[in-house]
Amino acid sequence: MDPDPDLVSDLAATHLRGSRAIPLRREVEGWMDDLLGLLFPQLASTVIREPGDILAGLGDLQARLCDLVRGMVDERQGRTVSEQLFSSLGVIREQVARDAEAILEGDPAAESLDEVISAYPGFLAMATHRVAHHLHHQGLPVLPRLFAEVAHARTGIDIHPGASIGRALCIDHGTGIVVGETAVIGDDVKLYQGVTLGALSVAKGASGTKRHPTIEDRVVIYANATVLGGETVVGHDSVVGGNVWLTSSVGPFSLVYHSSRVRVRQVGEMLDPPDFVI
Repeated sequence: MDPDPDLVSDLAATHLRGSRAIPLRREVEGWMDDLLGLLFPQLASTVIREPGDILAGLGDLQARLCDLVRGMVDERQGRTVSEQLFSSLGVIREQVARDAEAILEGDPAAESLDEVISAYPGFLAMATHRVAHHLHHQGLPVLPRLFAEVAHARTGIDIHPGASIGRALCIDHGTGIVVGETAVIGDDVKLYQGVTLGALSVAKGASGTKRHPTIEDRVVIYANATVLGGETVVGHDSVVGGNVWLTSSVGPFSLVYHSSRVRVRQVGEMLDPPDFVI
């Protein structure tokens, strides 16, 4: 079958307009892998023994970042963004290392920092977020979201690069966690799998407003809890139990829990036992 000439023409024009404007996800993924491998030897594909090799690796990554943002910002801005990120790498590495320590301290199953850094999805999600958030804060378009989506695809943890996260976030298990763009998370917070920090409304007109909740210091939020709304604040040192649906603020030292009734019967008591009960 001969291709439709109008389709060919339209596709050619589309490719021309979109050519290299946004980097490919595999390029973004490769850059992040190499950066984390340089910052944490547990993730490195090769052993680096000389300081000169570290310096060369940093220079290569900085040049590649300029290439990634080419087409989205002008050359001067791209250079500035790259320089600012790499001048902040020491602080970012310290933040991520503290996240790893929080996971080790918060999960009885974690046996070492090496295990957390090498294997834990929460560590990978937070390491990626710390970099993505820095770039987002500088006003860089698209690329921070691509970093977030790389981590999301790998870990099942979806953290918008705009979310503000304090010191030492412990993510336990992590699958299904969603943290919205304007969420604010304080220090020493612990999140379990399935937690959503979301918005009460997804109306497009709400863009640019505080739509997601604030979680203060030392809060624990258990599995599948949902906290919604830009004005919702969970006070410090609170515990939000599993399956809670929360749309209003609670004060410090609160215990919020969902009460349900579970019935236990013997199969023999039922005339026609089902395979399952919904």
